[in-house]
Amino acid sequence: MLGVSREDSDDELGTDDYPWEWIYESAEEQDAPAEPSAEDEDGITSRKRKRASTIQKQNRIVGARMNDFECALGDTVLLKAEGSHEAWIGIIYEFLEDEEGEKAANFMWFSSEKEIPNKEKKRRDFLENELYITPSSDINSLTTINGKARVMSQQAFLKRYPNGKIPRKSKEFGKVFICRRGCNTRTCTYTDEFVWEDVFHGREDIETLRDVVKNGTKATRKRWAKLAKEKSPERDYAMGEEDDDDAVVAGLRTPKRAKTTRDAVTPGSRRRRDKSAPGTPSSHRTIKIKKHLEFTPLATRILSPHHVQASPYQLARTQLHVASVPTSLPCRESEFSLVYSHLEAAITDGSGTCIYISGTPGTGKTATVREVVSHLDAAVRNDELDDFIFVEINGMKITDPHQAYSLLWEALKGQRVSPAQALDLLEREFSHPSPRRVPCVVLMDELDQLVTKNQGVMYNFFNWPGLRHSRLIVLAVANTMDLPERTLSNKISSRLGLTRITFPGYNHEQLMRIVQSRLEGVPGHIVDPDAVQFAARKVAAVSGDARRALDICRRAVELAEADYQTHTEKTMPATPSKRGRGATEDGTKKKGSSGRVTIETVRRAINEATSNPLQLYLRSLPFAARLLLTALLMRTQRSGVAESTFGDVLDEMHRMLKMVITDENSSRPLHLLLNPKGGGTADLYAANGISGNGNTMRRPAGLSIAAVDLTGAGIINLEGQKPERPSKVRLAVGDDEVRLAFRDDPEIRALGVHL
Repeated sequence: MLGVSREDSDDELGTDDYPWEWIYESAEEQDAPAEPSAEDEDGITSRKRKRASTIQKQNRIVGARMNDFECALGDTVLLKAEGSHEAWIGIIYEFLEDEEGEKAANFMWFSSEKEIPNKEKKRRDFLENELYITPSSDINSLTTINGKARVMSQQAFLKRYPNGKIPRKSKEFGKVFICRRGCNTRTCTYTDEFVWEDVFHGREDIETLRDVVKNGTKATRKRWAKLAKEKSPERDYAMGEEDDDDAVVAGLRTPKRAKTTRDAVTPGSRRRRDKSAPGTPSSHRTIKIKKHLEFTPLATRILSPHHVQASPYQLARTQLHVASVPTSLPCRESEFSLVYSHLEAAITDGSGTCIYISGTPGTGKTATVREVVSHLDAAVRNDELDDFIFVEINGMKITDPHQAYSLLWEALKGQRVSPAQALDLLEREFSHPSPRRVPCVVLMDELDQLVTKNQGVMYNFFNWPGLRHSRLIVLAVANTMDLPERTLSNKISSRLGLTRITFPGYNHEQLMRIVQSRLEGVPGHIVDPDAVQFAARKVAAVSGDARRALDICRRAVELAEADYQTHTEKTMPATPSKRGRGATEDGTKKKGSSGRVTIETVRRAINEATSNPLQLYLRSLPFAARLLLTALLMRTQRSGVAESTFGDVLDEMHRMLKMVITDENSSRPLHLLLNPKGGGTADLYAANGISGNGNTMRRPAGLSIAAVDLTGAGIINLEGQKPERPSKVRLAVGDDEVRLAFRDDPEIRALGVHL
């Protein structure tokens, strides 16, 4: 948003920076002294009361002074715009000291017509130098004051300047303005026209002026202000419209997403700014009418409705696909409510905050956050919430964590810059005050992929929300609950605060509800409820991953469809001389050929998932390779970071072997495997490359060859294909694939590792 254009700078304050001093209320400004009288019931005379009142009032700050320049409560002043010849205009509401101990003031802001984003609702009768008084206020340092301004009514202005313009050579040029109305720039609502001299005379009328503007304009409405505490978090809730601002949400149910077609774009084209639109003085940001939020799309192909709905099997496969966007998110009502309440409060208050969201993969973390943001976006469109910017940064979709700076700056300003330049611009942007900066919500998905060696990216993103004027809200999503404590330093983890939301794994009842909600509207009842329950129990016993449950059920539908098509092809039409194969004497099909998804079909799908070529290959690996993969998986779980060094993996493996080797009774099968000759402990140490004292361990034989073989097979990624301690290594396949392959491996279980 733009301020008022000015060509001069520091004309009233001079060029030297003198310290600011407070001006306290003088004795002459005190109330009339009370009449002297006798002592009251407490033995305190009215004279003492007067003295205490005088001391208290003398401590009241009524003004500030810098060299020869003075300003007081109720004065209209100009404030500097960083890096431009523009100025903000505000009324000094109160003097105070900020959190850093600097002298500051709370300013009640004026806005020009250029700062009203909604072009459809904006008034067209504005004058050249007209301002609107707003209910918005903000705290800024006294060092931003750039002089005094004067506000008057239109009649007084024309009386002073009959031609309607201020001469450029006049000292009042750019400092005198007209105010006829108040305006709420968020909702674009105006008060009735008034005469400025009738509503404001000085500091005694500040509260009255603020009430006039607030009562005469429509404020943004906070939703869910009184969510019933007696409602269980597991119950559904409604997202309907309320007539009262503080209406209690009743009739709780799962929130439904409006079925609207959205043109998804890449993060690079998020919220393109109109270059002709105005921007704030300090940050030059621009505002457009609220657009649909844009999420990073998945790689999809467009199919015709006929192709999708040609048969119940095709419709079921489409709705069970993990990329299908459901109209509701069952079994995540309490988490939805928590994220919604925190985000709404931060956006409404204009404050920055960090929210850490954790949970195992497939528990609906990202989907819930996106659903919350969609509902908040709908509230903005209905003038129920302040506008905000949303940007999604996925650690798996950027090659370098420092690119997060460029993505955030592009979302704020629409400019593509290098990561180093974006970091400097963001530091300057969040450090300088901007009274009407729009809040920005940043979803940092796959947080563990954004961890760097010096942890600079994480520190900056968690530190910026704590700055007073940043209005940055960071939603950090990770798969491990204790990632900040295990991976990040104390100075970073402490900035996350206490706002943490954990998404537990789904139980079998919740997985059943999720699958059944996807199958609603599929004709033919092709999936047995017992089959869904069987799949849900199998997945809940392993991981509680909803995506795996959907994949298994989708594969079961494919198998049932294949069986049905095979049976249909084999069943020939009956003739008078010959019955069709698979038909009864009357020519009808035999029972059992309906192609339904049964428990047996789901069992086939599960066996197929555990018997694919990758699973067969992993199970056939030699013990050294399986031991290396297990150690890499345990290292990833311990650190919360997908990438480790080969030396760290070896250390992890040595820890597992030490625990087993020093306890011969508990792991006798593994001892026989590691030391087939059945020797003593010393022989066992020697057979596994461990010194006799058990303190120093050498690398077991075969691990280097196993690492190279696994790299060639595409199971792991090894830097330079060199099994050296500094080499980076990470899994090239999913963690679930390794867990599934080694879950029932007796040799791995003998290590005491439960995958």
